[in-house]
Amino acid sequence: MNELARRAVAEGVGTGLLVTSVIGSGIMAQRLSPGDAGLQLLENSTATAFALTALILIMGPASGAHFNPVVSLADWLLGRRTGDGLTGRALLAYLPAQVAGALGGAVLAHLMFGLPAVTASTHQRTGTGLWLGEVVATAGLITLIFALSRTGRAALAPPAVGAYIGAAYWFTSSTSFANPAVTLGRTLTDTFAGIAPASAPGFIAAQFAGAALGLALIRLLYPQPTSPSAAAPANLATDPVTSART
Repeated sequence: MNELARRAVAEGVGTGLLVTSVIGSGIMAQRLSPGDAGLQLLENSTATAFALTALILIMGPASGAHFNPVVSLADWLLGRRTGDGLTGRALLAYLPAQVAGALGGAVLAHLMFGLPAVTASTHQRTGTGLWLGEVVATAGLITLIFALSRTGRAALAPPAVGAYIGAAYWFTSSTSFANPAVTLGRTLTDTFAGIAPASAPGFIAAQFAGAALGLALIRLLYPQPTSPSAAAPANLATDPVTSART
């Protein structure tokens, strides 16, 4: 297997396991705490934050552990200016791997809990407030990741990103999907974590808007890497956020 294919597999598996953790913990929360939405959200968010931290640690040296099309797009766009980050070829490998992984992760979660492989969600999530929540969640995620990367603190990314997503479950109205691939995966489950297919386009549009806002903040606050290690292409053996060029 060549290097780019290996990295794409890591992105697909990582994204799939992230969706499995989101949906699976939501199913478990419904079963353990029926009728208590607040406790269900606490259980779901805690499991997701811990799983995301672990997955970044596992897959970071292999692929950069993006698990998210807007993170990969941001990395590519920033790399066009600084000469590091993803190439266009790597981007085209990452995006379908992330989406395929997310869809497969939803199926895996269902099968583990004895549910049909796919159940289209009926959970409508729409409205200006929810879309604004997704803009905020995604902008914060992009700003966090690339602020760490550009200041030579990428080693902090696993706990920082996990903590941010866990917190954003609670402080955003949308419960912080912040990821187009995960959003698509969650359309395949009519459980606690689901989103109706008709609601997904609004969330995805808000996520791209949030990513653009996050990029604007990074270009304003950190127009150039502020440490020698951040200025060079990322070494995936030690950098769990950005990907080396291929």
